[in-house]
Amino acid sequence: MNKSKGWIVTSAATGINLILGLLYIWSIMGEALIDELDWNSTQAQLPYTISIVSFSLIMIFAGRIQDLKGPRLSSIFGGILLGGGLILSGFVTNPYLMTLTYGLMGGAGIGFCYAATTPPAVKWFPLEKKGFISGIVVSGVGFAGVYISPLTNMLIDNFGVSNSFIMLGFFALIILITLSQLLVNPSEAYIDKINNKSTKKKSMKSDFKQEFSWQEMLKTFDFYKLWIMYTFSASAGLMLIGHITRIASKQAGWEEGFYFVVLLAIFNTLGRIVGGLVCDKLGAIKTMLFVFSLQAINIFLFSQYTTPLLLALGVAVTGLGYGALFSIFPAVTAQNYGTKNLGTNYGFVFTSWGLAGVTGPLLAGKLFDLTDSYNYSYLVSGLFLVAACILTFSIKKSKDE
Repeated sequence: MNKSKGWIVTSAATGINLILGLLYIWSIMGEALIDELDWNSTQAQLPYTISIVSFSLIMIFAGRIQDLKGPRLSSIFGGILLGGGLILSGFVTNPYLMTLTYGLMGGAGIGFCYAATTPPAVKWFPLEKKGFISGIVVSGVGFAGVYISPLTNMLIDNFGVSNSFIMLGFFALIILITLSQLLVNPSEAYIDKINNKSTKKKSMKSDFKQEFSWQEMLKTFDFYKLWIMYTFSASAGLMLIGHITRIASKQAGWEEGFYFVVLLAIFNTLGRIVGGLVCDKLGAIKTMLFVFSLQAINIFLFSQYTTPLLLALGVAVTGLGYGALFSIFPAVTAQNYGTKNLGTNYGFVFTSWGLAGVTGPLLAGKLFDLTDSYNYSYLVSGLFLVAACILTFSIKKSKDE
């Protein structure tokens, strides 16, 4: 019964993340706002940028609520914020007001829900399966782009951008509140039972204090190393995600860059699952080193991808590596700092993604404006990944690694 309960929680958490992929509709919504409401490009990007910042920062507080009150409350509140923010966006025509509705409200809603998905799911399984389980859960966000992009396109074509916000808002509100009812943490007795059976955890007892509070975690040097590694590695992926359509046009002379968005979503999803599996087999640090190295080689070669086929290969590798981060970092946070306060602890780690989401795309845009090329962006991103590779050698490893 406990095993099946764990899979029910995992399935519900994955379903919630499939809805949270609404974050990825903005490239479509932003273009529609420019066309229908006569916004300029800067105005159209402002709500999205604020939503990323709001999402990443609220993870700290959302994670704390999840740890203290359980995942259900956090996820329901997040569903109300996200659904309500989208619905209100349908009645807004001013970009600064939409920064409040889609940006602050929507981003915060995503953060509250996201913080409530991975922690309860991984708590139902032993340590040696936490990477795999976290990979399944976060794969929902990656795969969301596959269905949300065409759905949003269809809604806008038939009902306009404002009505699309409203319909997507009600859709998110109903599904998120429903699935939130299935999120529950196992008892402390059950957690202790499966941890005692975990040979991997037994091998780590002499090396690690198992349960860190966020205050204790922030006193360790490894936290700051992980934070920098997450920033550098996610920045490279987010840079390409934000600019791949223009890269396809400028670099390969191909105007059908939308297909690369779907390809990225598919391999982003695959990377989250495969990354979790490899993490369980090789350990988090070895997996990080492999992923960062693969990404660095790929990004250094990206300027040579001058045909749609070569670009598709580069996009696939980018998606795999970027997606893997979302299963590796929750797993290494649980491994090094325990699961009791995982929501809060990973919330602090995840703030690095928020910085990457702003700096990566903006840096690439600025360098492109200055040079009319993405080559310098590839170089900077590659150097970031090399630095992340070097930092892996300084992270404390468990005995199984």
